Amino acid sequence: MTVPGIGVVTALTFRHTIDDPSRFRSAANVGAYLGLTPRRKQSGETDINGRVSRWGDRLLRTYLYEAASVLLHRTKKWSTLKAWGMRLSRRIGLKKAKVAVARKIAVLLHCIWVDGTSFEWGNEKMA
Repeated sequence: MTVPGIGVVTALTFRHTIDDPSRFRSAANVGAYLGLTPRRKQSGETDINGRVSRWGDRLLRTYLYEAASVLLHRTKKWSTLKAWGMRLSRRIGLKKAKVAVARKIAVLLHCIWVDGTSFEWGNEKMA
């Protein structure tokens, strides 16, 4: 719950859905397991990236999307994750950026669970 936007309900749902963090070889696989990665269609020379695959637990995916929304809109404190999400939202749009931040939050939660560390806010760069 040290990650901004993550509350008790989201943390418990994440822990219940993932159940055993050692079953994932890398933390990046958690985003794919939850359905937060783009769907790909490949045939011959064509390679099409589509919408979010929507595999996995729908409730947790919704909670992570809401956590990303809270992080981008409601959190006043600066963090590198928020800065990355805001840059991404200007470039590709707010909804896609929220999905990308949700995927990154899922990866962070998995890493924090495995390592036992806490969220690092980072240092704001002086201009």
